[in-house]
Amino acid sequence: MEIKDRIQEKATEIFMRCGIRSVSMDDIASALGISKKTIYSCFVDKDELVESVIDKFLRESELQINELCNRAENAVEEIFLSIGMIEGQFRNLNPVVLHDLMKFHHKAYGLIKDHKYRFLQHIMKENMERGKREGLYRQDLNVEIMSRFRIESMMVLFDVELFPPRQFNLADVSQEAQENFLFGLSTIKGHELITEYKKKGQ
Repeated sequence: MEIKDRIQEKATEIFMRCGIRSVSMDDIASALGISKKTIYSCFVDKDELVESVIDKFLRESELQINELCNRAENAVEEIFLSIGMIEGQFRNLNPVVLHDLMKFHHKAYGLIKDHKYRFLQHIMKENMERGKREGLYRQDLNVEIMSRFRIESMMVLFDVELFPPRQFNLADVSQEAQENFLFGLSTIKGHELITEYKKKGQ
């Protein structure tokens, strides 16, 4: 593995576990057993390293989500497959990461905003339209409004004052919110399918 890739991989691991602001370039160098000078030969500064970490994370997430959508047999299964993926990502993610990005790393946070409105909202709209065609979601569902609402409500999960990390696990909060939102979209037929997938998941 190239040294740049090793730095990026280790930085991702540490940032996701500890947050970003609390981690120094010295911490990353120490964890890798290399000099800080070596890191700076690959990344101009911490901002550039953070931006590269977030860019890679988002690109990989998009590939995974697209694969799940293609594999799912119906719109409800799409959501349950994505819940499983998100649970894996969030299980050991420190919620303070998003706060640190918003406050201290604006370019990297800009990538997340672009991901939200360019990719996630499109995926959600496609899922809602699919669910309506399959008779699993309500026909009176306003896709434009509810896809935007879902995007913004997802960000609330990262509010460490509302959901303190010592009290709430981010993956559990995300799953609960996702399932309840899904019930609100669905028809009786959809409810039956949701209950079926929930039983399988248990």
